[in-house]
Amino acid sequence: REPGRRLLRRAVSAPARRRILVVCHANTSRSIIAEKLLLRLLAERGLADQVEVRSGGIAPYARDGSLVSLDARLVLREVGIELPPGAGATDLKNQRHLLASADTILVMTEEQRRMLAAFPEAAGKPVLTVRELAGESGDIADPSMQDEDVFRRCRDEITRCLALGVERLLGT
Repeated sequence: REPGRRLLRRAVSAPARRRILVVCHANTSRSIIAEKLLLRLLAERGLADQVEVRSGGIAPYARDGSLVSLDARLVLREVGIELPPGAGATDLKNQRHLLASADTILVMTEEQRRMLAAFPEAAGKPVLTVRELAGESGDIADPSMQDEDVFRRCRDEITRCLALGVERLLGT
């Protein structure tokens, strides 16, 4: 037996990582919060190595490298999640490969689902709002330009919906 054959067989049989993309308008608050919370939820279930989670913004004003909201950082820190100092947003208009490689796309609002129609890379992919993931309807409201308590409620609502829907997410 050749050693290379064994390696090839192992690589072929390894399950492909699922790719989940979390989308909001600017990728400075809600989608960052959801990305980090989902990563932690997956790690707690021992699935961190099986699922890749990324996030991005699709609004005209989304910009690569925009700073993550200070309030988003604060409410994540309160639940033990630290973002690196230079953490910045991802503009999906410039990073379309993330849409193309996603298996499932999570959005915060129905409007964002409609906005995805402008991205052929998202065509035919399952797109769910975070509330739909939890078996509910409605949007996750944008907390920007509001006080810390609004950000906390947003974080807690995202946490609740992800916890309710993580099994469904992995099965879609």
